[in-house]
Amino acid sequence: MKIALVQNACSEDTEANLGRVHDGIVEAAGGGADLVVLQELHNGPYFCVREEVRAFDLAESVPGPTTDRLAAWAAEYGVVVVGSIFERRAAGIYHNTAVVLDRDGRFAGRYRKAHIPDDPGYSEKFYFTPGDTGFEPIDTSVGRLGVLVCWDQWFPEAARLMALAGADILLYPTAIGFDPSDDEAEQARQLEAWVTVQRGHAIANGLSLAACNRVGIEGENHFWGNSFVCGAQGEILARADDRAATLIAEIDSGRTEAVRRIWPFLRDRRIDSYGPLVQRFRD
Repeated sequence: MKIALVQNACSEDTEANLGRVHDGIVEAAGGGADLVVLQELHNGPYFCVREEVRAFDLAESVPGPTTDRLAAWAAEYGVVVVGSIFERRAAGIYHNTAVVLDRDGRFAGRYRKAHIPDDPGYSEKFYFTPGDTGFEPIDTSVGRLGVLVCWDQWFPEAARLMALAGADILLYPTAIGFDPSDDEAEQARQLEAWVTVQRGHAIANGLSLAACNRVGIEGENHFWGNSFVCGAQGEILARADDRAATLIAEIDSGRTEAVRRIWPFLRDRRIDSYGPLVQRFRD
């Protein structure tokens, strides 16, 4: 299977942003991609930089206008598309939602971001209700997609639960970057920690993994791009830099079976001993 990650900078112009998404899908399909993953909240700027009530006007229903367009493009170009929407579920209930459109345009499913950050430049708790979809893979024509979102990528429990539910691959639409006040050494540590923790999820679960991150400077955030695809042993198959790009990589779906035979981590889990994991902290 070929997978494509479309990383872009976003402006205030929603149509221009969606135009770049469309161009990325066209490029991906032209490169033989079967699956296209878009970055987190790709329709506009990362509005969570600050708390503003008017930003809720950006939210939309799912399915809705953006999923309709992504579905049309998925069907036109014969690719599965993973997008990212600011979802209005009801008055006062909004989610950061990943959506999956199958290659025939069918709405295959959604995942609502479970882990919601609240850090300088990332005021997401003001906007997003924690997701309640659980960690369930979404069935598509290219396999069972373990779709998670950004901050979820720091939590091994989320990746493990997707693996235990039969995910064929882990996917992370993302918006993460540097604080410009950090020195270069700290920025380098943060970037490599981000890559390393996700490679660890791939290794621990014997699954390929792809993370698609945005680029550009928005307010206090310098989004670092570096979208990447790795295999079931954490090997980097493709990695972008901090510029807009459509990154394409080929994944060998048979690797999961082969790797899990020699590294049977799921077999050797001591599920009888993990009860304390449901506690916040063991005092």
